[in-house]
Amino acid sequence: MGTADSTGEAERLAALLSTLKERSGLSYGALGKRLHLSASTLHRYCNGDAVPADFAPLNRFARLCRATPEELVEVHRRWILADAAREQRGKGAGGAAGGAAGSDAPAADPGTPADPPDADDTPKSPDTPDTQETPDSPSAPRPRRRLILAATAGVIAVAATAALLVGRLVDDGAGAGAGQAAGAARGPVASPEAAESPSPSPSGSASGKPSASPSPSGTPGASPGSTADGKPAAPAPTGVPFHASVRAHAWENQCSQRYLVDREPDAVRPPPVEQDAPAWVAAMGAVSADEQVVEVTLQGKGSETVVLQALHVRVVRTGEPLPWTDYGTGVGCGGGVALRTFDVDLDQGSPAARAAEGQRPFPYKISESDPEMFRVTAHTGGRDVSWYLEVEWSSGKRQGVFRVDDRGRPFRTSASAGRPAYDYPPGASEWSEHQPG
Repeated sequence: MGTADSTGEAERLAALLSTLKERSGLSYGALGKRLHLSASTLHRYCNGDAVPADFAPLNRFARLCRATPEELVEVHRRWILADAAREQRGKGAGGAAGGAAGSDAPAADPGTPADPPDADDTPKSPDTPDTQETPDSPSAPRPRRRLILAATAGVIAVAATAALLVGRLVDDGAGAGAGQAAGAARGPVASPEAAESPSPSPSGSASGKPSASPSPSGTPGASPGSTADGKPAAPAPTGVPFHASVRAHAWENQCSQRYLVDREPDAVRPPPVEQDAPAWVAAMGAVSADEQVVEVTLQGKGSETVVLQALHVRVVRTGEPLPWTDYGTGVGCGGGVALRTFDVDLDQGSPAARAAEGQRPFPYKISESDPEMFRVTAHTGGRDVSWYLEVEWSSGKRQGVFRVDDRGRPFRTSASAGRPAYDYPPGASEWSEHQPG
């Protein structure tokens, strides 16, 4: 993607931001104070001179300017395209610089020590006797030098032998080294491509012996990177054909989210803003109370179209609600902008992601220029549930299942009915008991 394309995406994003700003009637200074950003930074965003690395500042900016749900989605879509274009331009510039600075000279082999010079190979002067050496003779230190060199060579040989023995012992014990003994039985090894197939099969042969890895062209006997007729073959695509961005703690508004924390009020930090929620949750050991909104953005990696067939909910564990204290993120806020796409009732026997009213169900199509953003709101009224999502996808002849979770861990949502509840009113310096109504 060229510089013109990246500049164009940034300008399209800036045009929408500028429209929202003008409609709000607020100055850059007023907006900056509420968003904790400088007026010059906001001005650069609205002029297209800069694109933030994270969507959170633009999300808060659009909400503060009272953007509609459709405008929020459009801001997010344009930011994704502008950010991707900027990254692509950076990769192109970095690749050109790296190619100019690279060197084809092979590196020295550190595992092969240089042979020490043999003192006997040193040319002798014809005037120097072979057997009559005196302490004052220049050649007198030679026997000692030979002794030192011989001792050094012996130490190197012992060290190399010990290293080889240790390496063999580690390989034989772990069974994961590249130089394992032929015919040794090993378990199947998962490959990065295992996630591409909904019905994975073990990698290894039925006899349990390591099998040879397939050639990139898929033709036996053909050299890697070429077809049977000798022509260069295009590399086969591998891995998941799209980028995924997951926000495990997306809020409907600044005051909508509540968390359960196993601490007394004086030991709980003040509530965070939305972009700081993950760090606050980790520090407090908090769990989403009653409801959790997960935002997933998927964007294709290339020009090929990826079909998202379905979205599934997988429950890992369920139990009684946590007996912890309920803390709210704020009170006294105005109504926020609701943007629900799919709803999940975790109290059902087999929870499913159901399209909210007005939203069409799966399938969806994505590509590099046409990303999609999904918001999943999961809720429970009487359980403590650990869960995650799965997205079925297909692209050409490839298909697979992509897991959506909280950085490798399941999402966790627990009911809070009957638990002590606290709020942190604006301007307060401590938590106070929640007042219903």
